[in-house]
Amino acid sequence: MDTRYDTVIIVVIGVILAVWAFYGLRTWLKEPGPLVLKTIPINEEMDKGPAVDLLEDAGYELVGGKMKIPLAFKVNGHTVYSRLFIDYVAVRKGSTYMVKTSRRKRPMEWSGPDLRDRLMPYLLLYPGCAGVLYVDTDDRSIRLITLVEDIEEEEYED
Repeated sequence: MDTRYDTVIIVVIGVILAVWAFYGLRTWLKEPGPLVLKTIPINEEMDKGPAVDLLEDAGYELVGGKMKIPLAFKVNGHTVYSRLFIDYVAVRKGSTYMVKTSRRKRPMEWSGPDLRDRLMPYLLLYPGCAGVLYVDTDDRSIRLITLVEDIEEEEYED
């Protein structure tokens, strides 16, 4: 008779654990994740300029013009607003790229901190894009910036 009660207790504990796991998993799946936008918004209106000519000569097809992406942050219960600007959206060989153009008043320094501060938000906000194209109209150059994993951590150990 003792084995019958042991079996009942084990089954009850198993049912309780299964219900607890089900509700825990369901709650975890319903939690809001980080803000990651699935698709890049497209503005059909495009201004022509030297950047457009450079991109088209390099084989990119422009599918979107300048866009403003609104952002909001909660800081101690207060909402602070900002925005990001994308100059163009380009496509080549099935891959989508966000395009930033050079600014004479704020030239790009090709250092890790400057790339992180100025271009990483775009790569994190739209992880489905193939990268950011930086078009320097003065140098007539296009640079592709992508985010890669840093596997050489010993460079930082000093």
